[in-house]
Amino acid sequence: MNFPCYVLITPVKNEEATIEATLQSVIRQTVLPEKWVIVSDQSTDSTDEIIKRYEARYEFIRLAHLDGKAERDFASVVFAMEAGLKIIENTNYEFIGFVDADVRFQPEYFELLIKRFAEDPRLGLVGGLVLDIVNGKGRRNRQYLKDVSGATQFFRRECFESLGRLVPISEGGWDAITCVQTRSNGYKTKTFPDLIVEHLKPRNISQGNIVQRTWQMGIRDYALGSHPIFEVVKCLSRFLESPIIIGTVIRLGGFIWCTVMRKRRNISPDIMREIREEQMERLIPRKRKKTDPAF
Repeated sequence: MNFPCYVLITPVKNEEATIEATLQSVIRQTVLPEKWVIVSDQSTDSTDEIIKRYEARYEFIRLAHLDGKAERDFASVVFAMEAGLKIIENTNYEFIGFVDADVRFQPEYFELLIKRFAEDPRLGLVGGLVLDIVNGKGRRNRQYLKDVSGATQFFRRECFESLGRLVPISEGGWDAITCVQTRSNGYKTKTFPDLIVEHLKPRNISQGNIVQRTWQMGIRDYALGSHPIFEVVKCLSRFLESPIIIGTVIRLGGFIWCTVMRKRRNISPDIMREIREEQMERLIPRKRKKTDPAF
């Protein structure tokens, strides 16, 4: 079977402990990418040296570097991916994926995703289910299966191009925006629970310990324009997640603090409206009309 071409982009910064696992996952794919651009954001450990060894052996791998500010925030991930997009702009491909530098997945992963696209032409954005590996064990985070984690987002090309551009947000959440915009543009989005992606460290580990990371998630939700009612319901529904009960208080506290301080949001009113409309639809589903799309 002849498979359509796909390209990958990976932003990376100081991932010497995990990048080789990701490299091994990609080079072992049953269907290899046409091009894989790995953009290093001024890594200071041995990350670049590890990538260069693979670049010398596999012609589809290219290491690039992101210039600019040295500090790390979630917006720089988007800047790195944009740098990768410029490199592949003249490449012929049908699918494009963003892959984190700390994930591991099965050899058939991209072959299976491409087959899922073939089965449903309305799919625009897909990915596998991400499990955080903590102390050697996989831990599933609660996830709305119509959303796709930024660590694994894989797009039909025309769907990705319909987005215009990625939205850099220093608090994080660019991937939540792409999911909402994709659906707003008339495409389906889906996470496939049978395709497991192992995330080799806790998410947002750069933000500090679990309390700091949980607080930051509340700040991120505020930055994305989350509806206050939806945020309260979401936090309360997660009170048994670690840290039990305290996590709910901390996450909601980060959101409320930003609200009280009237922190500036760096997203457009249109995006915030789309996010809130989807959230309220999930809380209070409206009755569909016969003319409504079936997704």
